[in-house]
Amino acid sequence: MSTALRTRTSLHLPITLSVVLIVLNTTLMVSWIVLLAQSTLWGTLVVGIVVFAMILAGLSFYMILMIKEVRLNQRQANFVDSVTHELKSPIATLKLYLQTLEMRELSAERRGEFYRTMSRELERLDHLITQLLEVGRLDAIGEEEDAEDLPLEPILRSCAAAACAYHQVEFDEIVEFDLKPAWVRSRGLVLELIFRNLLDNAIKYGGEPPRVQVQVTSGDRGHVSIRVIDNGAGVPPELRKRIFGLFFRGGTELTRRRKGTGLGLYIAHTLVRKLKGRISVHDRTDGPGSVFEVDLPGRTG
Repeated sequence: MSTALRTRTSLHLPITLSVVLIVLNTTLMVSWIVLLAQSTLWGTLVVGIVVFAMILAGLSFYMILMIKEVRLNQRQANFVDSVTHELKSPIATLKLYLQTLEMRELSAERRGEFYRTMSRELERLDHLITQLLEVGRLDAIGEEEDAEDLPLEPILRSCAAAACAYHQVEFDEIVEFDLKPAWVRSRGLVLELIFRNLLDNAIKYGGEPPRVQVQVTSGDRGHVSIRVIDNGAGVPPELRKRIFGLFFRGGTELTRRRKGTGLGLYIAHTLVRKLKGRISVHDRTDGPGSVFEVDLPGRTG
């Protein structure tokens, strides 16, 4: 409740203040125009209108900047809440399991189960830390490699297998491929980060069970089109541009059911633009779900 209340309050104040200032400025401008029009001081009237219009534009710009700043602060607060939870949860699990292993004599089967769970929690921690490091060095990712023409199919299959392993789902049952032979000039790590994040997102927000389709087709003007299609609830139209922003996640940490930090799509979007490509999201036409479409300069065979 406190997070939701803080969100409403922090947005309410700058919006109200800006609207009041704009109304007062408009009222003064109208009064100025009426008075000067009656006295036929046309030069002063024109100057006054220009000045008031500039003030009005400045106030409007100020309101837009304030709303953007408040929203960024909200996303940062949600991000801190999310990262705190994502760090504490596996650490608490690992601590509990280690204490149990120290205090009790367990069967070999039970110990094996504990070790597998601990391994998954360590993988979860590693995934989170890797994402945080990736955001801090997006401009330099892959710079140690030379760009080359890379085939997409092995990269997409490898990324899908890694995402399925992370979410503990069966690769052959979850992911379906329809891949036209295609090559993109890039560094391997860059493409891996783009599609690992998109496939991770598709499985995480897919249905029960998730179903993911990966398609590669020829795009326009020497581009290759890659689509990652899920069977989830979809993305509302008003959020389709915002979801690629830094720290953005729909709702608050109190209302979300999926784990995450709001970094994956930002990383994918930033790296796609670095490759001079485009990324967008729209609804499926054959049922519920989302289509994340990436257009990259490349060629098909």
